[in-house]
Parts: sequence; structure tokens; C-alpha cells
Amino acid sequence: MFKEFKTFIARGNVIDLAVGIIIGAAFTAIVNSIVKDLINPIIGLIVGGIDFTNLYWVMSGDVAANASLDQARDSGAAIFAYGSFIMACINFLIIAFVVFMIVKGVNKVKDAAITKDEVVPNAPAGPTQEELLVQIRDLLAQKPTV
Repeated sequence: MFKEFKTFIARGNVIDLAVGIIIGAAFTAIVNSIVKDLINPIIGLIVGGIDFTNLYWVMSGDVAANASLDQARDSGAAIFAYGSFIMACINFLIIAFVVFMIVKGVNKVKDAAITKDEVVPNAPAGPTQEELLVQIRDLLAQKPTV
């Protein structure tokens, strides 16, 4: 059983997957920082500093008039936090666009790296099927010398 586990772990797919997950986690931190620290402040300037996160509707319970979303949640009231959902959707769209732009840039760099000079020339063509058959026929037609 240990040998099977060792074989399973040593396969390239498992190692590639582990590397992908680690790189993905690091990449997630970068993309989240781009969105949170660079793009969201610019959007905040464009829309006049509106932050949708603290928008909610109190369905039942008592909440102070100017309470933040966290304060409303801590009060135990039933709230409908539509602002958090709106911000999650906006952040998703921004993150998806940033990832799209990064992938597009990487693909452009990758395409530029492959130049026509680096294309491997075609290997010399071998004999055709007819040529091989002619050679076989000629070899069979030769009389053995004894």
C-alpha cells in the first residue's frame, strides 16, 4: 500500500497540481491586492466614494440608525446585507477582468517569443511506400549466391 501511495505521489500530475495550487494561492493574493489597493479606490473616486458594503435592510430586530453592517450583525437582528453582495459581484467582475488582462498579456509575450526563426524545419522525407515496395521486390528478386 505504501508503494502504491509513493507511485501515486511521484506521478507528474499530482506534483503539477500541487505546484498549481501553491502558485494559484500566491496569484490570488496579488490579484486581491490589485483590486483592493489599486482599482477599488479609483472606482470609489469615480462614484463619489460610495461604499456598498454597509448597505443593508433590517428585516426584524433593533439596530441603531447609523449602525455599520458589522454592528447590525452583532446586534443579532435579521438583516438583508445586499450591499455586501453588490460589492462581491463588483469585485468578481474586476478580478475576472484583471485576470483576463494578465492572461492576455502573458499570451502575447508567449506568442512574441515564438518567432519564425525558431520553427524547426521539416525533417527530410523518408522513402515513399512505393519506393519501399520496389526495394523489397528487388531484394526478393535477387538470387541467393551459394
